[in-house]
Amino acid sequence: MHRRRRRVLVQEQQQLLQRNAELRVALSLQSQVLKPTLALADQLRAGLQWLGRHPVGPMLALALLLLKRPSRTLRGLSRVVLIAQLLSRGWHGLRGLWTRQVAR
Repeated sequence: MHRRRRRVLVQEQQQLLQRNAELRVALSLQSQVLKPTLALADQLRAGLQWLGRHPVGPMLALALLLLKRPSRTLRGLSRVVLIAQLLSRGWHGLRGLWTRQVAR
């Protein structure tokens, strides 16, 4: 009886390992859809990190634009700030959802 039970358990374990391998392959194939989006997010993050390390160039460009076309630049800048706020809220909202899901 003991050998039979052990054989059944080993067989179930092998089936689970096979199913696990199949699911990993399926996940890998399905995640390819996200690859371009994640690459774009990586580029955006790298660009923001570069701006954080080298703020002088963009600030000079902004100063020149303010001198040349102040009203147009301020209007565009206000839009950029609004978009940044919306993105930040969305990011923090998603992050909150993620941490709540992981905590469960």
